[in-house]
Amino acid sequence: MSARVTVARLGAAAFLLPMLAPGGAAAQTFPVRPLRIVVPQAPGGASDALARIMGQRLAERWHQQVVVDNRTGAGGIIGTEIVAKSAPDGYTLLLAYDGTHAINASLYKSLPFNTLNDFSTVATLANVPFVMAINPALPAKSVSEFIAYAKANDGKVNYGSAGNGSANHLLGVMFSKGAGVSLVHVPYKGAAPALTDLIGGTIQAVFTSMPSVVGFVQAGRVRALAVTSAKRSATLPNLPTIAEAAIPGFDVHPWFGLLAPARTPAAVVNRMNEDIAALIRTREVADAFAAQGAEPFITTPEAFNRILKRDIDKWAVVVKESGAKLD
Repeated sequence: MSARVTVARLGAAAFLLPMLAPGGAAAQTFPVRPLRIVVPQAPGGASDALARIMGQRLAERWHQQVVVDNRTGAGGIIGTEIVAKSAPDGYTLLLAYDGTHAINASLYKSLPFNTLNDFSTVATLANVPFVMAINPALPAKSVSEFIAYAKANDGKVNYGSAGNGSANHLLGVMFSKGAGVSLVHVPYKGAAPALTDLIGGTIQAVFTSMPSVVGFVQAGRVRALAVTSAKRSATLPNLPTIAEAAIPGFDVHPWFGLLAPARTPAAVVNRMNEDIAALIRTREVADAFAAQGAEPFITTPEAFNRILKRDIDKWAVVVKESGAKLD
């Protein structure tokens, strides 16, 4: 081999190194600057709580600042679009859940991003059961008593949600259909204002995430009737499931996870997935999740992608049954 050919090959290799670095060497040193987790919901809900727990632990592990950035509006679309259009380098992540990703894919006629193709699935964090809660002034002490009350007051019982087409809204649709009652839907701009009006008596019921309501339940400010998952929650073990209390087969416990912009290098995605999984396995994070009523849920990026595809199809059926459509 001539010296000229050797030099030429070395020069070509040196030229390629910067292009290969994001997928290889960069993953070894990642991250080298502050990161941002975009939460497309208002503070006070499950997404915000989980983002802050993970943000703190990731900052400690990575020795970099992790900023939680709440970007609300348009049912989660505004924050989601920000991440879809961010640089695919792993430094901007989206705290997503069924309500902002799987549901919106069917709820909106058009989106400024492709729910699947514009994102890289990084890691699931937790499954979170939702809670059926009512104002304590109502006479109902159980799901069956609430159903009887709703039937006796047909069209007069309101339930609040985080907005039209949100998971809270569709849970109410599913419950109403399964129980054979007619509940009036009142949309809010987030779960927190809906809970405020529930406590104040403006509305009578909500179907909301465990992290957003557990403190109010334990303080006696709202009355929890049941959880929406197929099995009881360790956070409120005496609380029955809707399935065992009144509607067999009822099971909704949305996943929460982190997404990155599409084309984020696989090596960086895998590095993040491994570090996140390691943190979720620690006692500190497990306890922090449990305090929020969240159940740790660890998957690979590939498994997360399959779950996302499955749930887009699942929620499409519920959205169609609800008749909800947004422009």
